[in-house]
Amino acid sequence: MSEITIIKPYLKLSGLEPLTIRPESNFVNVGERTNVTGSKKFARLVRENKYEEALSVARQQVENGAQILDVNMDDALLDGVKAMTIFLNLLQAEPDIAKIPVMIDSSKFEIIEAGLKCVQGKCIVNSISMKEGVEKFKEQAFICQAYGAAVVVMAFDEQGQADTLERRVTICEKAYDILVNEVGFDPQDIIFDPNIFAIATGIEEHNNYAVDFIEATKIIKQKMPLAKISGGVSNVSFSFRGNDHVREAIHAVFLYHAIKAGMDMGIVNAGQLVVYDQIEPQLKELCEDVILNKRPDATERLVAFAEKVKGKGKEEEKKDEAWRNASVEERLKHALVNGITDYIDADTEEARQKYPKPLDVIEGPLMAGMDVVGDLFGSGKMFLPQVVKSARVMKKSVAVLTPYIEKEKEEKAARGEISLSGAPKILMATVKGDVHDIGKNIVGVVLGCNGYDVVDLGVMVPADKILETAQKEAADVIGLSGLITPSLDEMVHIAKEMKRRNMKQPLLIGGATTSRTHTAVKIAPEYDNGVVHVLDASRSVTVVSNLLNKEGKENFLKQSAKEYETLRQQFANKQKHKVLIPYEEAVVTKEYFDWKNYQPTKPAVDGTKVFKDFDLGTIARYIDWGPFFIGWEMPGRFPDVLSDKIFGTEATRLYNDAQNMVKQIVNENWFSASGVIGFWPANSNNKDTITLQTKEGEVKLESLRQQLKKAVGQPSFSLADFVAPGSFKQDYMGAFAVTIHGARKWIDKFIAEHDEYNKILVQILADRFVEAFAECLHEQTRKEHWGYEKNETLTNEELIKEQYKGIRPAPGYPACPDHTEKIKLFSLLNVTENIGIELTESLAMDPPASVCGWYIAHPQSHYFGLGKIGKDQLQDYAERKGMSLEEAERWLRPALE
Repeated sequence: MSEITIIKPYLKLSGLEPLTIRPESNFVNVGERTNVTGSKKFARLVRENKYEEALSVARQQVENGAQILDVNMDDALLDGVKAMTIFLNLLQAEPDIAKIPVMIDSSKFEIIEAGLKCVQGKCIVNSISMKEGVEKFKEQAFICQAYGAAVVVMAFDEQGQADTLERRVTICEKAYDILVNEVGFDPQDIIFDPNIFAIATGIEEHNNYAVDFIEATKIIKQKMPLAKISGGVSNVSFSFRGNDHVREAIHAVFLYHAIKAGMDMGIVNAGQLVVYDQIEPQLKELCEDVILNKRPDATERLVAFAEKVKGKGKEEEKKDEAWRNASVEERLKHALVNGITDYIDADTEEARQKYPKPLDVIEGPLMAGMDVVGDLFGSGKMFLPQVVKSARVMKKSVAVLTPYIEKEKEEKAARGEISLSGAPKILMATVKGDVHDIGKNIVGVVLGCNGYDVVDLGVMVPADKILETAQKEAADVIGLSGLITPSLDEMVHIAKEMKRRNMKQPLLIGGATTSRTHTAVKIAPEYDNGVVHVLDASRSVTVVSNLLNKEGKENFLKQSAKEYETLRQQFANKQKHKVLIPYEEAVVTKEYFDWKNYQPTKPAVDGTKVFKDFDLGTIARYIDWGPFFIGWEMPGRFPDVLSDKIFGTEATRLYNDAQNMVKQIVNENWFSASGVIGFWPANSNNKDTITLQTKEGEVKLESLRQQLKKAVGQPSFSLADFVAPGSFKQDYMGAFAVTIHGARKWIDKFIAEHDEYNKILVQILADRFVEAFAECLHEQTRKEHWGYEKNETLTNEELIKEQYKGIRPAPGYPACPDHTEKIKLFSLLNVTENIGIELTESLAMDPPASVCGWYIAHPQSHYFGLGKIGKDQLQDYAERKGMSLEEAERWLRPALE
């Protein structure tokens, strides 16, 4: 008789290779970096559709010891279903990655289900819970079971996440009973996540969070021994973000105790785990006290230690003056690389006396130092804020030398340029009609730091001036910048003019509305001597270097031309496949609402209301810091960017500098904030026109409607859909404009002081203040001035996520791309007279730190992108607007393309 093999009830997972989790398996690492919310690199690659490169992140996690791979595509800017499908399909074809099981991680079940259709072997779903009720939980569990997946169950029900020991255990027991006895899950295929929360936050109720998790783990394992326990380990140390040394120690100590209690697996960065026994004794003891809640002052003691570690590092850095003993050349290099201005005047003077000519100091030690800065930036070892600080040092040093160089020029008329003699010259300008220049300024700084002589013509520069100056200055490269869509037409015009004038300089294109595709399709065909799109400052040096390299220029331009030809073909193919429905059909398939039962709120303000010198301190509380870091080319969610493995240290320094400047702006009234709002009775015509009833008569606002073919039942959106048709009842609509005055004074001050860093900092903060002002005023509007949401209580985080009712779309943006509607808004609010914003010929707002838009109150109103429209809608729109077809085409060209 053959021996009977008993198959023990272990959790069995698999990729291409099996993974059986036995009692002796100890802790299983779930790699966390293939997560768009946890890895900026991975998120960037996915957003740029560079999925093959994104696989390198997964491969690195496997190589670092991950036994399961967590994949998460939850990002508001992503089509999560599509991204999850593409990535997992590609991953399955990589045996060295696909050998380990996948954990499909999402808060949206449709993304989880898309992932389940792609993976081979036995995966884990992370997660399902009872937060939407038992029936929804069972429904999702049945689907997971049908695909043969194990499931992570969050300790979460309709009352919220479990944050006490009792609720953790109770919810897990209830879920276990449902899964095993009603759904039919094998107990070993259930993994509980009893919620790891941040400790040492300073809030007393949080002090026992880690203890409760550890104790819940013990009880769950006793009551349900075949179930597994998991969790997101990095959550426990969130209050120490920015201090990796302390965070990694907390993770190690927490895991030591949680694993002993029965924790089986956890989502961690597999390459960032430290050994428990190798943590320095004092730090280990402090972490033990906090995690196990041993003493009432545990948090204060660990915080003090963390500050001491940080403070000690800063103190040592301040006291470390050994570099002052080096040669003047080395001192200048050190100052440039580290952005230190303290001694630059004296060191520059010493170098001037040492070298035969003042220009030799620039061409010698200063340029040598900037070469180091350029190399470090190019290799990713320095970041944009540091480079801008280096530029500040360079400019201050050059300012010391300039009078001597000028004197020498007077004595010897044969002298060349005073700044970077013989350096290649880059001419830059923001095109006619456009006033935005932050990005251009940053690019100029970066190029200057890499040895190029940058001539900046400023903003609103006509084509003739740009091209005549380029010829007069013998510029080697011309760079154009623009933010608003009409700037794209101006760039095309300049390219045509360059060809007509038979110019030879390569043309660089950059700015928020520009893109590689638009450059390839519309600008490059108009000029034959090189048109290149530059995505951001970090790419500018490489592009310019290639364009000015005699040997490499031809190959670079050939390669660019080839890439742009491919982009043109791809664009043409996409246009062929973009199926438009007739405009009349789009109107019929509009978004419908229950207007009969909708009761509009009459605004509390009748007509317009002006705000002068609005309190800056109030505005500052509404600042969204995410775009601030993006402006400095540090992409990532705030506050996570402060603890980023790559950017964290420099991001924290930048944030501290910004906070200090915000305090100065508020305390010393650097800025003046003005705004105006208005409200009027309004109705739509059940099509795309909204009519406002003003004291001066009717004003018709014209909107556009999506025409792209959609799935059956999907509406074709237009802003007019969110305002009640006149046949139902009287509705209302509002408008606003806000601006920040005063930034120019401080920008000029910092320019005069050769302080590029603070110049750019104050520019970016002016933009943040005006956006915060718009957010603040919109909240006041909802609660007071219009009053349709009087009891709203949202945090700043919830405001940033737009969790309020109603929208504030802006002319020129995706839902209403026609800038000419801005003219009506300015007239309705008397904007220029009331708060001093002026419109340029391209309808850009000046000052640049200005925002305007419409207020719509309907609770189901939402933002959308118009997409491509057809000639039939264009003709209808031109007739409604009373403009020629050619003029309508000019303003709506992006929507037509």
